[in-house]
Amino acid sequence: MNDRFARRYHWHSEGIESLTIDPHAAICSDLHLDRTLNLVASESLPAQNIITELSREHPEKLTGELRKLQTLSLPSHHEITVKDIHPDSIEKILLKTYEAKADDFQTLLAMPGVGAKTLRALSLIAEVTYGTPASWKDPVKFSFAHGGKDGHPYPVNREAYDESIEFLRTTLARARLEQTEKDQALKRLLELFP
Repeated sequence: MNDRFARRYHWHSEGIESLTIDPHAAICSDLHLDRTLNLVASESLPAQNIITELSREHPEKLTGELRKLQTLSLPSHHEITVKDIHPDSIEKILLKTYEAKADDFQTLLAMPGVGAKTLRALSLIAEVTYGTPASWKDPVKFSFAHGGKDGHPYPVNREAYDESIEFLRTTLARARLEQTEKDQALKRLLELFP
């Protein structure tokens, strides 16, 4: 989650067990960041629990906490700044979460209106007030992009795709994996790109 950039993800999951705890086997994107809020990382499970509990609190309590946080001087390395906090703008959604009383984080995420700003505000309260930080590790493992993002298709650049496939094959060949894992990965790659 990053409010400065829109990112296109290519997400792969075989045998997914949870939508809210490491739901992806691999993610590639056209942009890799050093730090981005990742609430579905397994390290974020304690933060998920606190955020869900906070979503059941009366909105005035939470907006009061946010107003208190605005008076603090947060360290410069903190990705959520006091400039990002707008208690009045999220009070309406906090009232909805308070009334709905989500049982778990997945239910909270599925609620209409619960978006990036609400989750960032609740994450900040969870970290600063309750000492429960979320993960800031970007889940993107590698990044590359082919094609435009403007919604207008254009002819496939076969040479660029072939170069990318060759790069993936070379990377798999050099990876420190058991031979059976390499063979399975190469087989999956060849199934995608015969």
